Amino acid sequence: MKKFVAVAGNIGVGKSTLVEMLCKKLDWEPFYEPVAENPYLSDFYEDMPTWSFHSQIFFLSHRLRSHNDLANHPTSVIQDRSVYEDAEIFAQNLARQGHIQPRDYQTYRELYEAVIDILPPPDLVIYLRASVPTLLRRIERRGRDYESEMEADYLAGLNELYESWIANFTLCPVLTVPADSLDYVAHRGHLNLVTAKVNEMLTGKEEVVFAPDEVARAAD
Repeated sequence: MKKFVAVAGNIGVGKSTLVEMLCKKLDWEPFYEPVAENPYLSDFYEDMPTWSFHSQIFFLSHRLRSHNDLANHPTSVIQDRSVYEDAEIFAQNLARQGHIQPRDYQTYRELYEAVIDILPPPDLVIYLRASVPTLLRRIERRGRDYESEMEADYLAGLNELYESWIANFTLCPVLTVPADSLDYVAHRGHLNLVTAKVNEMLTGKEEVVFAPDEVARAAD
């Protein structure tokens, strides 16, 4: 039976890498964040309070379409970043910072919630949880110029929103991966362990956790 899995997590946590590695191991199809020419993006960076709402509506509509396509895809797929993160993390963060006005944010939320209610959820969300020091190390390691000045406080704020979202997310099962202690790039055993846990969740096991001794053994 085909499966639809979404990988969620903060900037730099390793979503794209895990998607690629899991798809190779499971022989599934990867879907990465869609590259879209956001017509509001240059305006957004020049004047965030004026253009944040417009920009987020564009991203939401684009990702909703992608999510629906993946839900109806004929084979098993793994998605890099979920549609839920657009609203629950990034739009909410802009609202907290005052870049989206309360009236506009309420309109955005009502649109998002109306569509989410009828959109087929994934079979599983894999949430990569990492501390800010781990995120900063991985961001530095991948060396993207536009991320070079990413601030710890910004990442910490996003982490707070991620934790709140995951704690209240009930649309499908969630597998939380302790990304501070699991390095599936450096240790093949860690990738094997994550794969095994994903399979356990998809076959209906009620509780799946990463025990510290399992993680330690997998690194050997």
